[in-house]
Formats: sequence, structure tokens, C-alpha cells
Amino acid sequence: MLKAFDSNVECVGIEKGWKGFMENITVPLKVEEHDDLHTVGGTYLYTSRTNPFSKVNKMQSEEEKEISKQKIAKEMGTKFNELGIDALIAIGGDDTLGVAESMYKYSNANVIGCPKTIDNDLAGTDYTFGFWSAVQLASNTMDNLTTTAHSHQRIFIVEVMGRDAGFLTMYSGISSGADIILIPETPFNLQKHVIDVLKRRVNAGHKYHIIACSEGAFPSDESLENDFKTISKETIEQLPKDVFGNPLLNRLNISQILVKELNLREDLKEVFNKNDINFECRDVVLGHTMRAGTPNSFDRILGLRLGLAAMKLVLNNDFGKMVSLRGTSIETIPLSEGAQKKYIDLEGDEIELRNLLIKTRYKSREIQ
Repeated sequence: MLKAFDSNVECVGIEKGWKGFMENITVPLKVEEHDDLHTVGGTYLYTSRTNPFSKVNKMQSEEEKEISKQKIAKEMGTKFNELGIDALIAIGGDDTLGVAESMYKYSNANVIGCPKTIDNDLAGTDYTFGFWSAVQLASNTMDNLTTTAHSHQRIFIVEVMGRDAGFLTMYSGISSGADIILIPETPFNLQKHVIDVLKRRVNAGHKYHIIACSEGAFPSDESLENDFKTISKETIEQLPKDVFGNPLLNRLNISQILVKELNLREDLKEVFNKNDINFECRDVVLGHTMRAGTPNSFDRILGLRLGLAAMKLVLNNDFGKMVSLRGTSIETIPLSEGAQKKYIDLEGDEIELRNLLIKTRYKSREIQ
């Protein structure tokens, strides 16, 4: 908005995401009222889970889907005149930017993408603004839970946002020193990755345990069959889906399921009792509290830098692009590339760090 004001370009906000776009819900944006917007969390324009292509997901043949998607995208392209806008900067994650990319692809609409999601799961950028603020909040919460976990000798299973990608859980878990970290990218084995680790930790003298768990973390088929009493493979397959066709993994309540499963394990309780340690499991779901509060300095500055780059693309009539952070530089890439989903690299150092933290914790106690 700062660059737009300096360039005598009028800005109009579209409320409630794609719902507002389809229904012409707009509000004027004045720089004198919003010049400090980067210091505030959330979105001034509100949001909604609206997918203009939702009926496409229900179609059977790929040909039928393609024809319908093209038709809807072209209809959306005509909305620019109704809204009285010359260009659109779409701010959001892979769902939001996926719609924007389709608009550009099929109707050549004047669209620019700006990556905004606390999940950090967009392929075209190293980090999205909002991610590090959410990481810090989750990390602080797990730090605070350590106090009561120590006092009551508890196992806390902390469920962190992250449907498909585990960036939030991994980074906040490593930052706060979580004892077990479960993410969607690596299906877990309940016996090997949870039960056995807890037993080794207790035998090594640990009195409390923090398990960081993505809402989208799920067990392997083998573990579902052999280790679980309260859910089955069918439980996961039958989950409802959102308007973008994604399974609502938060409905699984994986942290509650893990608490139930641990409470059914007499062998685990026996190890705790032998070491004179209380056996008590509690789940904590961070949920939308992770979207709360004010953004940290990194996200404030990153948001401003991305916004500046997006406005420059508009002024240069360079559409169909997404602005992104690559290293320390703001770059532009094709929207079709940027809007793709990103996952934690299984060969990356985050996975290695997670595994080392878990292994060395109980081994160092055993050496003593």
C-alpha cells in the first residue's frame, strides 16, 4: 500500500477472500488509516474458506474437470470490471494462490501472488510471513508447559497446526526441546517412535515428556494394524473433506487418540511404576491460538518487503508471478511454480536434528 500511495494508485480491499471476490464485497484502503498495518496480527480484510472451483472436485472425469475449471476461471476474470479493479494481489497459501494461478492460466487475469500462511508450505518461497511468529508462539507454549509437566511428572502431547506439512511442529518442537516430534511427512510407528522412546527415557531417569505432534501426523499402516486399539485405517479414510478437497485431519484429534492409546498400554505404565514416576498423559491442542497475537519483527519486515515487490510487479504490468523470499533476497517466480505445496525435506538437517535430539537425550543419561 505504501508503494501504491507513492505511485498515486488507488487500493481497494476485497473482504473475506474469494467469497468477497465472487460477491463484490470491497472496502477502500487508505494509507493514512493503515500505514502501520504490518504491526497487527490477523487480516484486516477478514478471510473465509471459499473455493470457487469446489464443484470441480466432485466431477469424475479429468476432461470434465478441465472444461469446468476453464469456464469458472474465465467467469472470474470478468469480475475485475464489476469490482472496478485493474489488478489483483492475492495473499494466501497454496489453496488461495492455486485459485489465483488458475485465473491467470485460463483468463490471463492481472494477478500477482503473495505468500502468506503460518504453515510455510509454499514451494516458491523459503519462508512465508506469519510462519516465524507462529513458531515462536508454539515454542513459548511448549516452554511454559514444561513447568507443569515437571511438577506433575506428566506426558504432554501438544497438537500443533499443520495438515500436510510439519514445518510448524518441527521448528517449534526443536526450538523448545520437545522430546518426540511427529510430523505428516514421516508416518510414525506408535511402538517404535513413541512407546519405546518413552520407556527408554524413563529408564534413563527422565521424569516428564513433551511430545510435539502435527494435527496432520498419522501412523503407518503397519502401526495402525498392530499398535492401535481406538482407530483403524478406515477411520482416517472416512474423514470429511474441506472445500478444497483436503481431508479434515484436525477432526481426527490425533493428540487425544495418542493419549487414549498410551493409557491403554499396561507395559508402559509398568515401566513408569518401576521407576517411581507418575503416569499421567494430557493433550493440549494449540489450534487457532497459533494465529493470535502480534507478528514478530521478521514477519513484519518480510510482509512489507513482499508487498513492495508485489506492487512493483503491478506497476510494471508483470502478472502471473509470485513474490518470494530466496535466501535474503526478494525474488519473483511464476505463480504456477510458487503455488505448489512444499514439504519438509526428508534428507534435510531438520530431520537429522530431530532424530539426534531424541536419541542423545536418553543416551546421555544412560552414560551417566
